[in-house]
Amino acid sequence: MYVCVCKGVTESAIREAIYQGADRMRDLKATLGVTEQCGICACHAKQVLDQTLVQKSQLQDFIPQSTCMCGTAA
Repeated sequence: MYVCVCKGVTESAIREAIYQGADRMRDLKATLGVTEQCGICACHAKQVLDQTLVQKSQLQDFIPQSTCMCGTAA
């Protein structure tokens, strides 16, 4: 669903930006242009941001850090 009609930004684009490191509205504005023009999208964009940050946090808590075998000799 479109969140920002002015810039053509969808919920999935916002979620992707968050998983790429955006964690504030300021980051979404800089990367996607959300809220730059009319600002009507601000409340919905903030909801998507908050919900996705919670999901991202829960996902990181679910994946044990000790399972990473990166850089270890076999």
